[in-house]
Amino acid sequence: MRTHRKYTVLAVAGVAALSLGLTACGGSDATRDEGAAGAAPTASASSSASTSSVVAGDGTTGGGSTAHGSTTGGDNGTGGSSTTKASQKSSSKAASCTYKDVKITAAKVDETPTEHIVLTATNTSGRACRLDGYPLIAFGEIQTAKDVPAVAKSKPAAPVVLEPGAPAYANVRIALGGVHEDNKVVSSFNVNLFAGADPAEGSVVVKAPAGGLAVDEAAARTGYWTPELRNGADEF
Repeated sequence: MRTHRKYTVLAVAGVAALSLGLTACGGSDATRDEGAAGAAPTASASSSASTSSVVAGDGTTGGGSTAHGSTTGGDNGTGGSSTTKASQKSSSKAASCTYKDVKITAAKVDETPTEHIVLTATNTSGRACRLDGYPLIAFGEIQTAKDVPAVAKSKPAAPVVLEPGAPAYANVRIALGGVHEDNKVVSSFNVNLFAGADPAEGSVVVKAPAGGLAVDEAAARTGYWTPELRNGADEF
């Protein structure tokens, strides 16, 4: 989680969050399988908008191609208006979300070749919780996969507190386009969460969208969790 690109993320959701449990997590065996991935709910540059146009900029490294895309479809029926429930407000009374509190799905951005996916984390706990930091993603065996770095510019100004049923999003770059000998196709991947500044125990197994994902781990980057994808901050 660099190139300049343009994409449009449309409604309906399926995202996935990845795992950094690895050694930092103490090798916890607690995992949850989310099942088949759907498409992401609407993420927008403003809570009243249904789409977000993005012109890319990485914030971690330079260079890359430009493309257009949008996510489509979805199976949770939450719609764009639900993003308003995910508020960047005081988190003093909200505990950190755990892997048991959220459902994480992944959706491809509509672009060729696929360079990005959008992860959607929906609060299924029945109580408000704070979604800390960024998804800890492992594209491979949880104990050996490389951790996906976060793009600093995508960090929101305030903690993200999810009300029950509300979603948050993370833009994830999985490749820089084209065929590369180091690309690997994954049908699922692990996502872990933060509890404050530290990795939480347990992780979620997220199913890749249909056809799998061709991942270049050296190029992979993730954005921070945010109530809505933002122009500039979530472009990389």
